[in-house]
Amino acid sequence: MKSQLGKHFGSVKMSSAVNGKCRLQTSSETGAGLYLLGGLALIAALMSVSIPAAFAQQASRQRLDGATIQGTVHDSAGKLIGDAVVRLEQAGVPGAAETKTNAAGAFAFSALATGSYVLTAEKSGAGSGAIAVVASSPGDQRQVDLVLGSSGAASRDLSGSSSPAAQVMEFADKPNFTVAGVTDWTAAGGHGSDTSLRTSEALTRETITLKADVQGHGPASYGSGRGADESKSKLRAVLATEPGGLAGEYDLALALNAASDFSQAREHVRKLLAHRENAELYRLAGELDEKLGDPLAAVHELEQAVRLDPNETNYFEWGSELLLHRAVWQAQEVFEEGAKAFPGSARMLTALGTALFAGARYDEAALRLCAASDLNPADPEPYTFMGKIEMVAPNPLPCVGSKLARFAEQQPGNSLSNYFYAMAIWKEQPQPPDQRAMEQVETLLLKAVSIDAKCADAYLQLGNLYASRHNYDKAIDSYSKATEANPELADTHYRLGVAYDRTGETVKAKLEFQRHAELKKQQAAEVERQRREVKQFLVVVPGKPAYPMATEDRSDK
Repeated sequence: MKSQLGKHFGSVKMSSAVNGKCRLQTSSETGAGLYLLGGLALIAALMSVSIPAAFAQQASRQRLDGATIQGTVHDSAGKLIGDAVVRLEQAGVPGAAETKTNAAGAFAFSALATGSYVLTAEKSGAGSGAIAVVASSPGDQRQVDLVLGSSGAASRDLSGSSSPAAQVMEFADKPNFTVAGVTDWTAAGGHGSDTSLRTSEALTRETITLKADVQGHGPASYGSGRGADESKSKLRAVLATEPGGLAGEYDLALALNAASDFSQAREHVRKLLAHRENAELYRLAGELDEKLGDPLAAVHELEQAVRLDPNETNYFEWGSELLLHRAVWQAQEVFEEGAKAFPGSARMLTALGTALFAGARYDEAALRLCAASDLNPADPEPYTFMGKIEMVAPNPLPCVGSKLARFAEQQPGNSLSNYFYAMAIWKEQPQPPDQRAMEQVETLLLKAVSIDAKCADAYLQLGNLYASRHNYDKAIDSYSKATEANPELADTHYRLGVAYDRTGETVKAKLEFQRHAELKKQQAAEVERQRREVKQFLVVVPGKPAYPMATEDRSDK
């Protein structure tokens, strides 16, 4: 799947927060230059909980008064933890509620309004991963298991779940959808503004390149890692015991794939599949189909891989293929199932967040990314992912502000940490904004450009800040530095033109407006080209006609 980007999006500029540099383009820029982010993880080990009778009875009495979120806190060994502080935050509501577990490790929050919540626990410096919980009705009763300690075990919403911990789920024999065909994506539909749609496309491309975790403790090369290597080794060993040189056939297919001779590689894989069905072979066939411009065949091959072996890589590849071709709701289903089976997979949950964002489920996407940052607070990717989503979401997102504050505190030398935190603060401001908060925004933006003089977006926002104060000389200086850092940042030319116009420099203003119009035209053409190259899946759901998922009306869901 990764190498397909060389064909479809060879000129895409990838982001990196690891080195502390800012390489951010707003989603209004060229399709090939749309800035992408990577990011990560939530959801957890399936474990049963036992709530003391007193708590259960209390929740039962209060079901008519509001929703209830209750559960237990324990360590990774299963020991229940008393006197742990449990914190509950509601999406879009400032502040948080806190309670402590009783001697049996149980807690309960009752009489809650419907909505999205984030739940965490802490004691003696040990914290749990955050978990997103949605109370969908006044009588809803959610049961949650929180595990202290970030290594290995994770927290999970257990409501309605009975699967034991660490058990790999079985793949459903008949998924409730079928990819029936493809169509040109020349006028992509979707939820939200055009900016949100293009951001979704950019995030999708970045998601596909996410690296696999090795034992859940950090990145490995995409498509490799211990699990993938073991799978290949086992297949090679099996083929070596069979007549006809099948092991050599497999090695030849891998070599041809590496040499970009995809057509010949696919022929060898098909020969092997005719002899023996195998998940590794189906996954390789799907990868080759995508490279050869046959996404319909690819998605069916990848579905077969999951059916034969529902491992983390196969789920991720199948869901990513669906998401790439805008089968958004189906991708959500696949990633949700994959995340249940593999709660420690950072990239699975990042992909789920991307699919949720593509379906305009902004709060849920943010909650998963926030939880991802809790799993590995030193990893910059979840923060940059949530920062990008925060920039284009219609309203401030739950939990994002506090996580980006932590990002800036833990990585002060990272230009993106300062930039994204500044923008989160700014977005949360009322009108008129608090002046102290805006001074903090200015300080953070100045710090971002001092770390990386090529951080054009931070210069752009500094210019906007100065223009809001009617300080057009400083605004012009900041906009000019932004155009020097990135001449193709179209919004900067427009803003610079406005600032020149305000100061009476009409000739300069006209030139900037012309440059802005030229760039927007070029970028629109590039977006159109990219969409034509990526076919959109036509999906059949029982009881519905085939439709392109990007334009599906889900208002009744």
